[in-house]
Amino acid sequence: MRFLLSLIVVIFLFSCSTEKRMIIKHDFSAVTVMPFYSDTVSIRAIEISDDQLMFAGSNGIYGTFDIDEKFNINNKKIAILGFEGKKNQFRAIAQTKTNFFVLSIESPALLYQVNKESREVKLVYKEHHDKVFYDAMVFWDDTEGIAMGDPTDGCLSVIITRDGGETWSKLSCDVLPNTAEGEAAFAASNGNIRIIGNDVWIVSGGIKSRVFYSSDRGNSWDVSTTPILQGTETSGAYSLDFYDKSNGIIFGGDYTKPEVNKKNKAITNDGGKNWSLIADGVGAGYKSCVRYVPNSGGKEIVAVGFTGISISSDSGNTWKDISTESFYTIRFINDSIAVAAGKNRMAKLIFKTKKVNDQ
Repeated sequence: MRFLLSLIVVIFLFSCSTEKRMIIKHDFSAVTVMPFYSDTVSIRAIEISDDQLMFAGSNGIYGTFDIDEKFNINNKKIAILGFEGKKNQFRAIAQTKTNFFVLSIESPALLYQVNKESREVKLVYKEHHDKVFYDAMVFWDDTEGIAMGDPTDGCLSVIITRDGGETWSKLSCDVLPNTAEGEAAFAASNGNIRIIGNDVWIVSGGIKSRVFYSSDRGNSWDVSTTPILQGTETSGAYSLDFYDKSNGIIFGGDYTKPEVNKKNKAITNDGGKNWSLIADGVGAGYKSCVRYVPNSGGKEIVAVGFTGISISSDSGNTWKDISTESFYTIRFINDSIAVAAGKNRMAKLIFKTKKVNDQ
């Protein structure tokens, strides 16, 4: 019994020590921008798996790149999708183990399934409506996924799949909270939705900027208010991210007034029930996409926009600009390498860091 207790203690201490070592402090001082793709295309939707980068953009352009063990990005496979002679405008992308999905914005909204191996394309959802406009998409796992868009009938447009993306159904407004007139979302970076475990958060903007939350994969919903800038069609939260189920951030502003840095950043420590402004009136202005740096304990955050790249190392309380390079969206490959996309290009970002194991 004494040996067993000693063994349990050793395992516990080792587990705690291992968990601590996984949290890494970075001292970002600069970022190297390495463009690897250019075309006449606006790219706001990128997705990364272990060995593949997937993207979708304007002019019906979508495709993949391979990512090798040294994080080199190469071997592009590009295609174009159109519908009834019109090129699709893609702003959302998501993936399962075998397929990735690209979603167009305006009526008819078209959701395509693309097999990662064969490249076979299949239309799995279509929606006609004068007000239809889809913004973002993500999967919980290989079976269940969700996409969201602007209201068409008094609530956010939310479609869900429960069979790996083969079929999609739109949620009734009886299930979802009502939206205010002029409340919608921004298809700026495929960053309106975040999923952790069974939980999902969706951020809106415009006349009202709120956070919609479901703890049961979209079967029931709550909504919370935010102190973020709102009240006009171009103001509000443009992107959100959660480091874990408790700690999250929303970022935005007004893209027509990109220098304004008041009420454009807010954080939560209770899973999105309550939000508090941070760096109000200081630091970065408008940004279209925000992401926590992996393995940073929720302390380090990167935000990008056409205004440049900004970083925080203290949970968003202070920010510094490290580049004027313009991008719409960003996703991390690891804790110091990311892919960013924007107008006419994609690039690999290498953040220059000093790493010290958290003690």
